[in-house]
Amino acid sequence: MPEKEKLLLKRCKKGDLRAYDILMQKYEKKVYNLCYRMVNNAEDAADLAQEVFLKAYRALTDFRGQSGFSTWLYRIAVNACRDELRKRRKKPPVLSLDKPLETEEGELHFEAADTAPGPLETALRGELQREIQGLLSKLPRNYRTVIVLRDLQALSYEEIASVLEINLGTLKSRLNRARSLLRDLYLQTEQNSVSEHLKDKGGVAK
Repeated sequence: MPEKEKLLLKRCKKGDLRAYDILMQKYEKKVYNLCYRMVNNAEDAADLAQEVFLKAYRALTDFRGQSGFSTWLYRIAVNACRDELRKRRKKPPVLSLDKPLETEEGELHFEAADTAPGPLETALRGELQREIQGLLSKLPRNYRTVIVLRDLQALSYEEIASVLEINLGTLKSRLNRARSLLRDLYLQTEQNSVSEHLKDKGGVAK
């Protein structure tokens, strides 16, 4: 863990809200993007990102530094997304972004994550981004998670294994299977697209 981050966490545990705000600014976009890729809804992703930072703040005293802060934060985010996906049919109330978190040291105000596109988002914007996101949403949750963390968030194998609390062998096997499924979904989508095109042209799809 970077020394600056250690110092910020030390200040956070003493109730320094400004230090926590600095940490939020560093990770809010990554956490938002992770949530968006997992739940496939921008509004829900923004709510989940705020929930993640609230949960992390309240649990800071339990963070012992045995893993990196980012790994710990991503684990909270992944679990929050899993809970959301399980509860989609009966969505619980969400935290208000306008309501500050009341603490003994004062109020902690949250701002919505910056959703301005980064390099990956720019490359995937428009039709291609919608297509990729649509394919991701069809993957089983466990496979979607490893694809998002590795191929979109660019976490190392060790970080992902720590986030998901699985061994490297299981992770690599799951990632290979996830990529294979994603490739099959893409090929099926392309085949369907060609078939529809031929039908529109009065041809016959083979």
